[in-house]
Amino acid sequence: MENNKTDLSKILSISGQHGLYNYVAQSRSGAIAESLADKRRTNFDVKSKITTLADISIYTNDGELKLKEVFGKLHEVLGEADAPTSKASSDELKALFAKAVPDYDADRFYVSHMKKVVDWYNELKNFASLDFTSDEEGQQE
Repeated sequence: MENNKTDLSKILSISGQHGLYNYVAQSRSGAIAESLADKRRTNFDVKSKITTLADISIYTNDGELKLKEVFGKLHEVLGEADAPTSKASSDELKALFAKAVPDYDADRFYVSHMKKVVDWYNELKNFASLDFTSDEEGQQE
């Protein structure tokens, strides 16, 4: 069933790998994932540091904000435009997050984190969808 919504619990960031991956299946030695950008499948072993985007939050002055909410706020600010790339200046990235998530915690949410978030945002926008499944939809599958 293809509903063209992105389930962030199946989108993976894998330490040491560029880009995002879509979880395909469990394998004997770890997990099989497919690159969002080039659709190439890779078997990642149990030693790979794999994180789902659903499990990632950024620090705000009031606590933490799930990445799904951050992407939504970026989308409100950017409209159909891509986010600046991770090669953008620190000032440009800080200005974007100051608009999208004005209460981000500058002491714990660094420019290095912003670079990852904008790269992930652009990759989802270009190769998946910024329309995310709700938590209930994700659990039905």
